[in-house]
Amino acid sequence: MTNPPLVFIDGDQGTTGLQIHDRLRGRTDLQLLTLPEPDRKNPSRRAEAINGCDIAILCLPDAPAREAVASIVNPAVRVIDASSAHRTDPSWVYGFPEMDAEQATRIASARRVSNPGCYPTGAVALLRPLVQTGLLPADHPITIHAVSGYSGGGRARVEEHEGPGAACAPAFQVYGLGLEHKHTPEIALHAGLAQRPFFLPAYGSFRQGIVLTIPLHLRQLPAGATGEKLHACLARHFAGAAHVEVMDLAQAQETQHLDPQALNGTNQLRLGIFSNERHGQVLLTAVFDNLGKGASGAAVQNLDLMLCPG
Repeated sequence: MTNPPLVFIDGDQGTTGLQIHDRLRGRTDLQLLTLPEPDRKNPSRRAEAINGCDIAILCLPDAPAREAVASIVNPAVRVIDASSAHRTDPSWVYGFPEMDAEQATRIASARRVSNPGCYPTGAVALLRPLVQTGLLPADHPITIHAVSGYSGGGRARVEEHEGPGAACAPAFQVYGLGLEHKHTPEIALHAGLAQRPFFLPAYGSFRQGIVLTIPLHLRQLPAGATGEKLHACLARHFAGAAHVEVMDLAQAQETQHLDPQALNGTNQLRLGIFSNERHGQVLLTAVFDNLGKGASGAAVQNLDLMLCPG
């Protein structure tokens, strides 16, 4: 009997790594490898672990992730990188299985998979199908606003909201005011946009969850574009997708609020089209867990594809 695949989580003490570990704990179809505290910053021990595993999941900042990949000399090792280091690298497969009809197959057979960023997951899901079908021109000026739970800011934000000074933590903060957020090129590339979108993120005083919104004016879209057509495009694209749901138009009409925490603890992504034909305005929305479909859940989904390439 062959041994189950060995999965090494490098960086299992961060928010993403901890949740991946939790999601994989107790599974018998794989073996989990993590390093004890004294070895986590030992380059030789980490290199030994990554070269001895079947699949490595990197939950590291960008620079250490690049160093970890550079340390791989065993050609059989496959990698899922949860950092943003390789998300626009054409030699890596983008780890959004629902992006198009063939993406899950590409992930299943890939040696190198770059896990999507949290915000890009929602933005690409909403924009790419519309751009591909011509309902949204690739050069359309796109504005994206998103509010994430503070865990999206890593240990520093978690400490700010859960540490000794939590009582003084801000209830809401807009950031990325230099308009250089590292997720912007990723969104542009994988959504198929011809120009850089305007992206403004924010943190709320809740631990996890995201609401992402993209406003559109129908008069600026190709003739005949309507909320119904935009909705039909998304519904067709994600039909049968186990982890992406598109709210039907009747449900959207009855919805008065979007809760960023509604899908916490899951690997689900909920898309919506809110339309006001009288004013000629449409709002594209995405709700999901920034540590679920936006990070750890997506990594486990990609891992499962890579474990069962057939």
